[in-house]
Amino acid sequence: MKLAFIIDPIHQLDPCHDTSVALMEAAQTLGHEIWITQANWLSVVEGKAWAILQQVELVPIQLVEGRWVAANPWYTLSQRSLMNLETMDAVFMRTDPPVNDSYLFATYILDYVDQNKTLVINNPDGIRRANEKMYALQFSEVIPETIVSADKQFIRQFVEAKGATVLKPLGNKAGEGILFLQAGDRNFNSIVELSTYQGKLPVMVQTYLPEAKDGDKRIILLHGEPIGALNRLSSGSDFRNNMAAGGTVAETEITPREHEICTRLAEKLRQDGLIFVGIDVIGGYLTEVNVTSPTGIREIDRLNGTRLGHQVIQWVEQRLQAKK
Repeated sequence: MKLAFIIDPIHQLDPCHDTSVALMEAAQTLGHEIWITQANWLSVVEGKAWAILQQVELVPIQLVEGRWVAANPWYTLSQRSLMNLETMDAVFMRTDPPVNDSYLFATYILDYVDQNKTLVINNPDGIRRANEKMYALQFSEVIPETIVSADKQFIRQFVEAKGATVLKPLGNKAGEGILFLQAGDRNFNSIVELSTYQGKLPVMVQTYLPEAKDGDKRIILLHGEPIGALNRLSSGSDFRNNMAAGGTVAETEITPREHEICTRLAEKLRQDGLIFVGIDVIGGYLTEVNVTSPTGIREIDRLNGTRLGHQVIQWVEQRLQAKK
């Protein structure tokens, strides 16, 4: 197969952490051609999506004494070529959030890929439908008590009723801007004003889950089915468990309740073309559905001896073979 990955500039990626690299490495190991591009290198020409692409060859990372170790350099690139994306068998949209104008315009360009010829993962329309905070709201029976609002007084009433809450900007990633908000906080007005840009942008406010002290579980779903999980733990100096906020990771199991949550989401994810997804679960409650560039594969593989990247690429192989 010829596979294209729309990623951030490759020199900015961490081969020992980034799931995009894990997927590309797995595809290369399985004998496929790997091409990379960036969101700002996409175009529409005569009604078709094109991209400036470079073929990449990777030096696979190695597990040494329980840690991933990468070569230096860990990749080589070909010259750039302008190509129709329909010459690829599959295209992975793996640009990191935020989902800003640049990101959205890239998804609009990907609408001009005929998915009868080329599989796009994740479906661009599905990405637009699935704000990673808001998407969870449709599964009300498995999420914490939640409001979304820009109104300071409405937020105050919710916080006072619940006592301890978590405020989340709707467009950020990696725990950025997430705040712990309690009733009686003397900084309440400033926090809400800054987070809502003076009442112009809504934020999500959820009941604080005390189980967060035991970790924030990331579960990877492939076509609606859970294939692996890890537990993210706070560094101790920060209430957030995100790896990007200094959190650590630990081996974990997927509980019956978490399987139930995955089953609840599966049909809707498939319907929206959201093939590769990472969900976040705290204390048996769904908190986020990550569809843009969900990560965690490297950590799960290191902790469990799995090869999740291979599972993903083999699923793509089977999906494309079934279409022939």
